[in-house]
Amino acid sequence: MTMATKSDHPGYKRLKELQALIDPKRPRKRLALAVSQDVFSLDAVFKAYKEGVIDPILIGSEQQTMAIAKEQGYNFYGVSIIDEPNPEKCVEIAVRMVHEGRADILMKGKVSTPVLLKGVLNRDWGLRTGRLLSHFSFFEVETYHKLIGVTDVAMNIAPNLTDKIAIVNNSVQYLNKLGIARPKIAVLGAIEMVNENMQATLDAALLSKMNQRDQIKNCLIDGPLAFDNAISYESAQHKGIISEVAGDTDILLMPDIEVGNVLYKSLVWFAKAKVASLVLGASAPIVLTSRSDSEESKFDSILLAALG
Repeated sequence: MTMATKSDHPGYKRLKELQALIDPKRPRKRLALAVSQDVFSLDAVFKAYKEGVIDPILIGSEQQTMAIAKEQGYNFYGVSIIDEPNPEKCVEIAVRMVHEGRADILMKGKVSTPVLLKGVLNRDWGLRTGRLLSHFSFFEVETYHKLIGVTDVAMNIAPNLTDKIAIVNNSVQYLNKLGIARPKIAVLGAIEMVNENMQATLDAALLSKMNQRDQIKNCLIDGPLAFDNAISYESAQHKGIISEVAGDTDILLMPDIEVGNVLYKSLVWFAKAKVASLVLGASAPIVLTSRSDSEESKFDSILLAALG
Protein backbone atom coordinates (compact mmCIF):
# COMPACT_ATOMS: atom_id res chain seq x y z
CA MET A 1 0.00 0.00 0.00
CA THR A 2 1.26 3.51 -0.82
CA MET A 3 0.92 5.76 2.17
CA ALA A 4 1.70 9.42 2.60
CA THR A 5 5.09 10.67 1.55
CA LYS A 6 6.62 13.55 3.43
CA SER A 7 5.42 16.89 2.11
CA ASP A 8 7.75 19.56 0.76
CA HIS A 9 7.90 21.01 4.24
CA PRO A 10 10.72 22.72 6.14
CA GLY A 11 9.80 20.66 9.19
CA TYR A 12 8.51 23.34 11.56
CA LYS A 13 7.46 21.72 14.83
CA ARG A 14 7.28 24.80 17.09
CA LEU A 15 5.69 28.17 16.44
CA LYS A 16 8.77 29.86 17.89
CA GLU A 17 10.86 28.41 15.05
CA LEU A 18 9.09 30.78 12.67
CA GLN A 19 10.76 33.79 14.30
CA ALA A 20 14.03 32.73 12.69
CA LEU A 21 12.43 33.46 9.30
CA ILE A 22 12.34 37.18 10.06
CA ASP A 23 15.35 38.89 8.52
CA PRO A 24 16.83 41.18 11.19
CA LYS A 25 18.17 43.44 8.43
CA ARG A 26 14.80 44.18 6.92
CA PRO A 27 12.65 47.11 8.10
CA ARG A 28 10.29 46.16 10.89
CA LYS A 29 6.64 45.70 9.97
CA ARG A 30 4.41 48.48 11.32
CA LEU A 31 1.45 47.22 13.34
CA ALA A 32 -1.63 49.36 13.98
CA LEU A 33 -3.37 48.30 17.20
CA ALA A 34 -6.99 49.44 17.13
CA VAL A 35 -8.27 50.41 20.62
CA SER A 36 -4.98 49.95 22.40
CA GLN A 37 -6.13 50.15 26.03
CA ASP A 38 -6.11 46.37 26.42
CA VAL A 39 -3.61 44.73 28.74
CA PHE A 40 -3.59 41.38 26.90
CA SER A 41 -2.94 42.93 23.50
CA LEU A 42 -0.32 45.32 24.90
CA ASP A 43 1.51 42.39 26.51
CA ALA A 44 1.97 40.73 23.13
CA VAL A 45 2.64 43.96 21.24
CA PHE A 46 5.35 45.05 23.68
CA LYS A 47 7.05 41.65 23.52
CA ALA A 48 7.00 41.74 19.69
CA TYR A 49 8.34 45.31 19.78
CA LYS A 50 11.09 44.45 22.26
CA GLU A 51 12.17 41.44 20.17
CA GLY A 52 12.38 43.49 17.00
CA VAL A 53 9.43 41.91 15.19
CA ILE A 54 7.29 45.05 14.75
CA ASP A 55 7.05 48.78 15.29
CA PRO A 56 3.67 49.39 16.94
CA ILE A 57 1.28 52.26 16.39
CA LEU A 58 -1.08 52.47 19.37
CA ILE A 59 -4.50 53.93 18.62
CA GLY A 60 -6.89 54.46 21.53
CA SER A 61 -7.18 56.27 24.83
CA GLU A 62 -3.65 57.52 25.47
CA GLN A 63 -4.32 57.96 29.18
CA GLN A 64 -5.63 54.41 29.65
CA THR A 65 -2.99 52.88 27.37
CA MET A 66 -0.11 54.57 29.18
CA ALA A 67 -1.61 53.67 32.57
CA ILE A 68 -1.56 49.99 31.57
CA ALA A 69 1.98 50.33 30.19
CA LYS A 70 3.18 51.95 33.43
CA GLU A 71 1.52 49.32 35.60
CA GLN A 72 3.04 46.49 33.51
CA GLY A 73 6.45 48.11 33.29
CA TYR A 74 6.45 48.58 29.51
CA ASN A 75 8.66 51.24 27.96
CA PHE A 76 6.93 52.45 24.80
CA TYR A 77 9.22 55.49 24.55
CA GLY A 78 9.32 56.73 20.98
CA VAL A 79 6.32 54.62 19.88
CA SER A 80 3.55 56.42 17.96
CA ILE A 81 0.40 56.90 20.04
CA ILE A 82 -2.79 58.35 18.57
CA ASP A 83 -5.20 59.54 21.25
CA GLU A 84 -8.76 58.60 20.24
CA PRO A 85 -11.44 57.63 22.80
CA ASN A 86 -14.04 56.40 20.30
CA PRO A 87 -13.59 52.70 19.35
CA GLU A 88 -15.20 53.06 15.91
CA LYS A 89 -12.96 56.01 15.11
CA CYS A 90 -9.92 54.04 16.34
CA VAL A 91 -10.77 51.27 13.89
CA GLU A 92 -11.17 53.75 11.06
CA ILE A 93 -7.80 55.37 11.79
CA ALA A 94 -6.05 51.98 12.03
CA VAL A 95 -7.64 50.59 8.86
CA ARG A 96 -6.97 53.80 6.94
CA MET A 97 -3.31 53.65 7.95
CA VAL A 98 -3.01 50.14 6.54
CA HIS A 99 -5.04 51.08 3.45
CA GLU A 100 -2.72 54.04 2.76
CA GLY A 101 0.47 52.06 3.36
CA ARG A 102 1.39 53.81 6.62
CA ALA A 103 1.03 50.48 8.49
CA ASP A 104 1.55 46.88 7.40
CA ILE A 105 -0.52 44.88 9.91
CA LEU A 106 -3.90 45.49 11.55
CA MET A 107 -4.51 44.15 15.06
CA LYS A 108 -7.70 43.98 17.09
CA GLY A 109 -7.45 45.51 20.56
CA LYS A 110 -10.27 46.20 22.99
CA VAL A 111 -12.97 46.30 20.33
CA SER A 112 -15.56 43.83 19.11
CA THR A 113 -14.87 41.75 16.01
CA PRO A 114 -17.96 43.07 14.12
CA VAL A 115 -16.79 46.67 14.59
CA LEU A 116 -13.29 45.82 13.35
CA LEU A 117 -14.56 43.88 10.33
CA LYS A 118 -16.99 46.67 9.42
CA GLY A 119 -13.96 48.90 9.04
CA VAL A 120 -11.98 46.28 7.14
CA LEU A 121 -14.84 45.89 4.66
CA ASN A 122 -15.44 49.63 4.15
CA ARG A 123 -15.68 50.27 0.41
CA ASP A 124 -13.77 53.54 0.45
CA TRP A 125 -10.89 53.02 2.90
CA GLY A 126 -11.07 49.34 3.88
CA LEU A 127 -8.84 46.39 3.05
CA ARG A 128 -10.97 44.65 0.44
CA THR A 129 -9.23 42.73 -2.34
CA GLY A 130 -12.17 40.94 -3.91
CA ARG A 131 -11.10 37.74 -2.15
CA LEU A 132 -13.05 36.02 0.58
CA LEU A 133 -11.81 36.74 4.10
CA SER A 134 -10.99 33.58 6.03
CA HIS A 135 -9.56 32.65 9.41
CA PHE A 136 -6.40 30.56 9.57
CA SER A 137 -4.94 28.98 12.71
CA PHE A 138 -1.53 27.36 13.01
CA PHE A 139 -1.31 24.78 15.82
CA GLU A 140 1.63 23.37 17.71
CA VAL A 141 0.41 19.99 19.01
CA GLU A 142 2.76 17.76 21.03
CA THR A 143 1.33 14.58 19.52
CA TYR A 144 1.74 15.70 15.88
CA HIS A 145 5.04 15.77 14.01
CA LYS A 146 4.80 19.31 12.62
CA LEU A 147 2.74 22.49 12.81
CA ILE A 148 -0.75 21.99 11.41
CA GLY A 149 -3.19 24.56 10.04
CA VAL A 150 -6.93 24.63 10.69
CA THR A 151 -9.31 26.71 8.59
CA ASP A 152 -11.94 28.21 8.82
CA VAL A 153 -13.10 28.35 12.44
CA ALA A 154 -14.26 31.95 12.88
CA MET A 155 -15.30 33.77 9.71
CA ASN A 156 -17.33 31.65 7.27
CA ILE A 157 -20.33 29.95 8.85
CA ALA A 158 -21.36 27.42 6.22
CA PRO A 159 -18.96 27.73 3.28
CA ASN A 160 -20.10 26.40 -0.08
CA LEU A 161 -17.74 24.91 -2.66
CA THR A 162 -16.73 28.31 -4.04
CA ASP A 163 -16.02 29.57 -0.52
CA LYS A 164 -13.92 26.49 0.27
CA ILE A 165 -11.82 27.04 -2.84
CA ALA A 166 -11.12 30.59 -1.66
CA ILE A 167 -10.34 29.41 1.89
CA VAL A 168 -7.90 26.84 0.50
CA ASN A 169 -6.22 29.39 -1.74
CA ASN A 170 -5.81 31.88 1.12
CA SER A 171 -4.16 29.25 3.32
CA VAL A 172 -1.96 27.82 0.57
CA GLN A 173 -0.69 31.24 -0.45
CA TYR A 174 0.20 31.99 3.17
CA LEU A 175 2.02 28.69 3.75
CA ASN A 176 3.88 29.12 0.46
CA LYS A 177 5.34 32.33 1.94
CA LEU A 178 6.66 30.28 4.86
CA GLY A 179 8.53 28.00 2.47
CA ILE A 180 5.95 25.20 2.50
CA ALA A 181 5.83 24.84 -1.28
CA ARG A 182 3.11 22.21 -1.67
CA PRO A 183 1.06 21.92 1.52
CA LYS A 184 -1.08 18.83 1.99
CA ILE A 185 -4.75 19.57 2.64
CA ALA A 186 -7.20 17.13 4.21
CA VAL A 187 -10.83 18.01 3.49
CA LEU A 188 -12.63 16.76 6.57
CA GLY A 189 -15.91 14.90 6.77
CA ALA A 190 -17.55 12.46 9.15
CA ILE A 191 -16.64 9.56 6.85
CA GLU A 192 -14.01 8.79 4.23
CA MET A 193 -16.44 7.78 1.50
CA VAL A 194 -18.48 10.04 -0.77
CA ASN A 195 -22.12 10.05 0.33
CA GLU A 196 -24.65 11.95 -1.78
CA ASN A 197 -26.58 12.84 1.39
CA MET A 198 -23.54 14.48 3.03
CA GLN A 199 -22.58 17.72 1.30
CA ALA A 200 -19.17 17.89 2.98
CA THR A 201 -18.13 14.64 1.29
CA LEU A 202 -19.32 15.86 -2.12
CA ASP A 203 -17.39 19.13 -1.72
CA ALA A 204 -14.32 17.16 -0.65
CA ALA A 205 -14.44 14.94 -3.71
CA LEU A 206 -14.81 17.94 -6.01
CA LEU A 207 -11.94 19.81 -4.36
CA SER A 208 -9.73 16.75 -4.73
CA LYS A 209 -10.55 16.35 -8.40
CA MET A 210 -10.11 20.07 -9.08
CA ASN A 211 -6.68 19.84 -7.49
CA GLN A 212 -5.79 16.83 -9.66
CA ARG A 213 -6.80 18.82 -12.75
CA ASP A 214 -4.67 21.81 -11.61
CA GLN A 215 -7.70 24.04 -11.00
CA ILE A 216 -6.43 24.53 -7.44
CA LYS A 217 -2.67 24.96 -7.53
CA ASN A 218 0.43 24.72 -5.33
CA CYS A 219 -0.98 22.13 -2.94
CA LEU A 220 -2.11 18.53 -2.66
CA ILE A 221 -5.74 17.91 -1.66
CA ASP A 222 -7.42 14.70 -0.55
CA GLY A 223 -10.86 14.07 0.84
CA PRO A 224 -13.18 13.27 2.24
CA LEU A 225 -11.03 12.19 5.18
CA ALA A 226 -12.17 11.72 8.74
CA PHE A 227 -10.09 13.47 11.38
CA ASP A 228 -8.37 10.30 12.57
CA ASN A 229 -7.04 9.24 9.19
CA ALA A 230 -6.17 12.82 8.22
CA ILE A 231 -3.63 13.01 11.03
CA SER A 232 -2.66 9.34 11.57
CA TYR A 233 -0.84 6.97 9.19
CA GLU A 234 -1.97 4.04 11.34
CA SER A 235 -5.64 4.96 11.19
CA ALA A 236 -5.52 5.41 7.42
CA GLN A 237 -3.71 2.09 6.98
CA HIS A 238 -6.21 0.31 9.22
CA LYS A 239 -9.05 1.60 7.04
CA GLY A 240 -7.27 0.75 3.78
CA ILE A 241 -6.96 4.37 2.68
CA ILE A 242 -4.33 5.03 0.03
CA SER A 243 -3.39 8.69 0.29
CA GLU A 244 -0.40 11.03 0.05
CA VAL A 245 -2.10 13.33 2.56
CA ALA A 246 -3.31 10.98 5.30
CA GLY A 247 -0.97 11.09 8.28
CA ASP A 248 1.05 14.02 6.93
CA THR A 249 -1.55 16.77 6.69
CA ASP A 250 -0.49 20.43 6.70
CA ILE A 251 -3.98 21.96 6.63
CA LEU A 252 -7.30 20.63 7.92
CA LEU A 253 -10.16 22.17 5.92
CA MET A 254 -13.32 22.38 8.02
CA PRO A 255 -16.76 21.58 6.63
CA ASP A 256 -18.36 24.42 8.65
CA ILE A 257 -17.76 26.82 11.51
CA GLU A 258 -19.27 24.56 14.19
CA VAL A 259 -16.85 21.72 13.49
CA GLY A 260 -13.97 24.18 13.24
CA ASN A 261 -14.79 25.98 16.47
CA VAL A 262 -15.14 22.75 18.43
CA LEU A 263 -11.85 21.38 17.05
CA TYR A 264 -10.03 24.66 17.75
CA LYS A 265 -11.16 24.76 21.37
CA SER A 266 -10.60 21.04 21.86
CA LEU A 267 -7.00 21.38 20.72
CA VAL A 268 -6.41 24.38 22.99
CA TRP A 269 -8.25 23.20 26.12
CA PHE A 270 -7.94 19.40 25.96
CA ALA A 271 -4.70 18.92 24.05
CA LYS A 272 -3.07 22.08 25.50
CA ALA A 273 -1.95 23.01 22.00
CA LYS A 274 -0.36 26.36 21.23
CA VAL A 275 -1.98 28.37 18.47
CA ALA A 276 -1.48 31.47 16.35
CA SER A 277 -4.23 32.91 14.16
CA LEU A 278 -4.72 35.38 11.32
CA VAL A 279 -7.45 36.63 9.04
CA LEU A 280 -6.36 36.15 5.43
CA GLY A 281 -7.73 37.49 2.15
CA ALA A 282 -7.47 41.21 2.97
CA SER A 283 -4.82 43.51 1.52
CA ALA A 284 -2.78 43.07 4.73
CA PRO A 285 -2.62 40.47 7.52
CA ILE A 286 -5.13 40.96 10.35
CA VAL A 287 -4.37 39.79 13.89
CA LEU A 288 -7.78 38.92 15.25
CA THR A 289 -7.48 36.88 18.42
CA SER A 290 -9.98 35.86 21.09
CA ARG A 291 -10.09 37.57 24.48
CA SER A 292 -9.39 34.15 26.02
CA ASP A 293 -6.22 33.65 23.95
CA SER A 294 -2.99 33.77 25.94
CA GLU A 295 -0.31 36.47 25.60
CA GLU A 296 1.87 33.82 23.96
CA SER A 297 -0.84 33.08 21.40
CA LYS A 298 -1.25 36.77 20.61
CA PHE A 299 2.53 37.17 20.24
CA ASP A 300 2.74 34.16 17.92
CA SER A 301 -0.15 35.62 15.90
CA ILE A 302 1.78 38.88 15.51
CA LEU A 303 4.75 36.80 14.39
CA LEU A 304 2.62 35.08 11.73
CA ALA A 305 1.39 38.46 10.52
CA ALA A 306 4.93 39.81 10.29
CA LEU A 307 5.82 36.88 8.05
CA GLY A 308 2.77 37.35 5.80
